[in-house]
Amino acid sequence: MKNIFKTFLMATSACAMLASHAQSAEVDGPELEWNISLWGKPRAFTVGTEKMAELVNAKTDGNWTITLHYGGALSKSRENLDGLAIEAFEGAMACNFYHPQKNPALMALTMPMLPMSSWDDNRAMRDVVYANPAVIAELARWNAMPYVSSYLPQYELLGRGDKPLTLDDWAGMSVRAGGGVGQAMARLGATPTSSAATEVYTGIQQGTMDAVAFPFTYGHVAYKIHEVADWFTGNLSPGTSDCPVLLSVSAYEDLPDQYQTLLADIKEEVIQAQIQSYLDIDKVNLPMLRDTLEEITYSDEVLAEFRAVAGKPVIEEWIAENEGDFDARGLIEDMFEAVGQTY
Repeated sequence: MKNIFKTFLMATSACAMLASHAQSAEVDGPELEWNISLWGKPRAFTVGTEKMAELVNAKTDGNWTITLHYGGALSKSRENLDGLAIEAFEGAMACNFYHPQKNPALMALTMPMLPMSSWDDNRAMRDVVYANPAVIAELARWNAMPYVSSYLPQYELLGRGDKPLTLDDWAGMSVRAGGGVGQAMARLGATPTSSAATEVYTGIQQGTMDAVAFPFTYGHVAYKIHEVADWFTGNLSPGTSDCPVLLSVSAYEDLPDQYQTLLADIKEEVIQAQIQSYLDIDKVNLPMLRDTLEEITYSDEVLAEFRAVAGKPVIEEWIAENEGDFDARGLIEDMFEAVGQTY
C-alpha cells in the first residue's frame, strides 16, 4: 500500500510539473530550433536579433530556441543570401552593399543624403522599401524575406593622416564606403572600396585605406577604428545602408501559425531595442571620440555643395541603371513620400 501511495504521489507531482510548464509558456507549440548567421561580435548592430531570440525563447518557455552564430561561423558575411537560398540556416543578417547585384532594389537605401533626419524617418523609409514588390521579389529569389531592419544610423567617416577640411581634400583618398555612399565619395574624387568591415582596421592601420564610412558612432568603435584614426567627420552625414534581419521563406512557412503570430507580436519590441542600442552607445562613444580625435565639421554652404555634387546626381544615375528592371524612380519617390517630402 505504501508503494502504491508513493507511486500516486510521484505521478501527481509529475503532472503538476507538466501543467506548470505548459502554463508558463505564453505561446504553446512544438520544440523547434532555428539558427541565425551573423558576423563579427555581439554589438549594438546585433541587439535587435538578440532581442528576437530572447523573446522567442522566453515566450515559448524554451520550446522554440533561436541560436545566434557570430563570427561568420555559419557563413561569410557576403554569402548569407546564398546560405538562405540553400536552406543552410533559418535566418541571417545581410548588408545590401556587400552584394549589390543580388539585391539591386534594396540598394535604394544606400543612396546618399536620403532625408533620414529622425528615427521615425529612418523607420518609415525602410518600411516602404521592404514593402516594395521589387524588393520582395528579389529577396524571394534567395529564399529570403525581411523581418526587421537593423535601422543603421547615418554614416560619418573616421580617418588617419591628412584631414579633409574641404570637399576638395577628399580627392585621391581611399575610402571604405559601399553603394551610393561610395559613389558620392567618388564624386568628390575619392576612391571607394567595399571591403568587409572586419578588414578595415588593418587597412587604416597599414595605410591602404585613408578613411572609413561606418554607421556613427557604433560601427567605428565596434571595429576599434578609433584606435588607429586621427580624425572624424561630425556632420557630413553622407548617407547610410541597409542590413536587415532576413528569415528563410521556407522556414517561416513551416512555422505553426502561433509561432508566425509570435514573430509579428514581438516585432515592435525588437525594433525599439535595436534603436535604443544606438542611442545608448552614442552616449559613451561620442564623448570618447571628441576627447581622443579631432572632429571635422563643415559649414552649411559646404554641405549644400556636397548635396548638389554627390546627392541627387548619384540617385539619378542609380535610377537610370535600374529603370529597365523595376520602377526605380517610383521606389525613390515612395521613399521620399514616406517622410513627407517630394523627390
